[in-house]
Amino acid sequence: MPQIPEKIHELTVGQLAARSGAAVSALHFYEAKGLITSRRTAGNQRRYGRDTLRRVAFIRAAQRVGIPLATIRDALAELPEGRTPTHEDWARLSESWRAELDERITRLNSLRDHLTDCIGCGCLSLDTCVLSNPDDAIGARLTGSRLLAERRAATKKD
Repeated sequence: MPQIPEKIHELTVGQLAARSGAAVSALHFYEAKGLITSRRTAGNQRRYGRDTLRRVAFIRAAQRVGIPLATIRDALAELPEGRTPTHEDWARLSESWRAELDERITRLNSLRDHLTDCIGCGCLSLDTCVLSNPDDAIGARLTGSRLLAERRAATKKD
């Protein structure tokens, strides 16, 4: 990792990318979304404060656990005067995200469990599949190809 002398208080986008591990395009995207800020030099080059490294680390850590960028932006906007997040900020914000993550984990576990059932069935019908149609009332009684066969039989009788 390239070292940046302490006397340098601003980083170029390349230096920020090298130090943070984020691609230059990601940094530009974060800036466009209001997650980080830069100033422009007389030559219209971006310069980031050294504290942007911590903001980028915060953003990337939150993204790794599945927090949407809009939620991250809102959290960063709550910090006084746009300051860099601290350990205490992370603890407070991550606690507020915990219920959302727990709900997502529950949904993913359910999807994983139904995926096994779906592969066993083999129908992958958009009308009757428990994955594609999770709130199907008939699906609680019958699923997959058996339900299709029942519908076809009912149609032939009509």
